[in-house]
Amino acid sequence: MTRPYLPLNALRAFEAAARHLSFTHAADELNVTQAAVSHQVKLLEERLGVALFKRLPRGLMITAEGEALLPVMRESFDRMADMLERLEGGRVRDILHVGAVGTFAVGWLLPRLARFQARHPLIEVRISTHNNRVDMTSEGLDYAIRFGDGAWHGLEAQRLFDAPHSALCTPRLAEALRAPSDLFRQTLLRSYRESEWSHWFAAAGISRPPARPCGITFDSSLAMMEAAVQGVGVALAPPRMFARQLSSNQVVQPFDIHAALGSYWLTRLKSRKPSAAMANFANWLFEEVRLAYGSEV
Repeated sequence: MTRPYLPLNALRAFEAAARHLSFTHAADELNVTQAAVSHQVKLLEERLGVALFKRLPRGLMITAEGEALLPVMRESFDRMADMLERLEGGRVRDILHVGAVGTFAVGWLLPRLARFQARHPLIEVRISTHNNRVDMTSEGLDYAIRFGDGAWHGLEAQRLFDAPHSALCTPRLAEALRAPSDLFRQTLLRSYRESEWSHWFAAAGISRPPARPCGITFDSSLAMMEAAVQGVGVALAPPRMFARQLSSNQVVQPFDIHAALGSYWLTRLKSRKPSAAMANFANWLFEEVRLAYGSEV
């Protein structure tokens, strides 16, 4: 296929101007003059026969034609930049995009990740965190590590391990807790899943709590645990993810009672064929799980 001449300077000027909605800011990014950016965009508009921007007294407004062109240019320049990064230093590096629930990323994955890098120095892992809600397609993820029952539409899910939840609080708060029912006099901290504490009380033999206790809801277990460390209340969280806080006695587990609320899963799009880097990461991850928990998983 013979490609037509591509005005790369003009396309780059348009993409930067469209992101910033400013010729001046685009010029600063590209290290050229504002007039040069404006000239390149004008040349592109003349070639295409359409207006890409409406020039306003205080900036730019992108047209419908510009909005159609922008995502193609953004993806193209991002892909070129990624490939150039991979080729730096004379060796081809693979880039692996992994999204992980923040609790898992901080409490389990990060303390072990150096071992993966030592084994696979040419695979660059890029971690993004989420609160269990993630769109793998739009975020460009190879894998997403999530918490739940493993049933997500369009995804292949491999179970990593269970993460039963238990009550965690400061040693000072724990002094007032002799029986699970004592928790009704405390502020109970939980995630956005409403039924968590009900499951825990059921596991404790209290199927009908006498009243709805005072509580605070968080969209992040990391924030919830920070509140627990500060003595705000009693958190319901997986002890496996907060071993550091438990070992340092920032929090304690006053009752040996657990609620099975779900597992952590390694997920990928069913339509996404695993690359060599993905296979290496998955194999390493499951090896780490076996080392940590053995026959439990």
